[in-house]
Amino acid sequence: MLDAASNLGLAPPRDGHEPGVRMMPAALRDKGIVLRLSAEDAGRLEPPPYSFDLEPVTGYRNGSAIAQFAAELADRLSVLLDSGGFPLVLGGDCSIVLGPTLALRRRGSYGLAFLDGHDDYSPPRHPPKIPGRYTAAGLDLGLATGHGPDLLTNHDGLRPYVEERHVVHIGLDREPEDESILRVEDFSASAIRSYPIEHIHAHGASTTASQALADLNTMPIEGFWIHLDADVLDKSVMPAVDSPNPDGLSVTELTRILATLLASPNAVGMHVGIYDPELDPTGQAATALVDAIVSAFETANKHN
Repeated sequence: MLDAASNLGLAPPRDGHEPGVRMMPAALRDKGIVLRLSAEDAGRLEPPPYSFDLEPVTGYRNGSAIAQFAAELADRLSVLLDSGGFPLVLGGDCSIVLGPTLALRRRGSYGLAFLDGHDDYSPPRHPPKIPGRYTAAGLDLGLATGHGPDLLTNHDGLRPYVEERHVVHIGLDREPEDESILRVEDFSASAIRSYPIEHIHAHGASTTASQALADLNTMPIEGFWIHLDADVLDKSVMPAVDSPNPDGLSVTELTRILATLLASPNAVGMHVGIYDPELDPTGQAATALVDAIVSAFETANKHN
């Protein structure tokens, strides 16, 4: 278990205040996640300092720092993967996906199981008038699949870190305003395979996970990484995110999906992100998240 508490991909929640996701690893560790999983503690990778300044060079807030951290995280994960371990990374905002996908791209061709309440791919329909205001945490899947500035998408000439056709997206919940704000048609036209929340509710979590895993198994890849954004959970159990999900997964549904994916011998690692302890004063959301992750690992016997 490795801490990678980057908040670089998010905008400040208010003037002069850093996003609280930087405290996520400590909060989940306080809930006993390391002990409950009998995990080997791989320590902490410290991100560069958060900057409130806009960055017109990349167009993304903290863009250069995100690129630096992605390369450092990729280096650390390469060591863990070489040792035969199954890395579980505690983030962090969703921009940390660039680290594992870069690490795996260096090794060959890998897939991505992307559990998220948003597509994290569709760009704004009306780009910001002032350069440097993009947030990587909302466009991380687009960046990982090669859409964006070279500094964030083409380290060592390895663009894309994961091909669109090697991505399975699970849990997307479209809100009525999304189409007016985002170019959602870009996501629909991509090669990404999507199992939105409506599909999960109609067919069940276990069936959907089996379908997604079957997709991954037919891809010409050497394995796959699991991205877990806490906002894939319904806001009734996970309000402690920057964009709570009004129609997300239950804890049971998330556990079943994760367990199915983790049970695959082709799953090589996972990260979890976006949970913000500052928005969870009672700690109930952290408990629910840790319970789901631990139960999924126990069901999959991945930690034995």
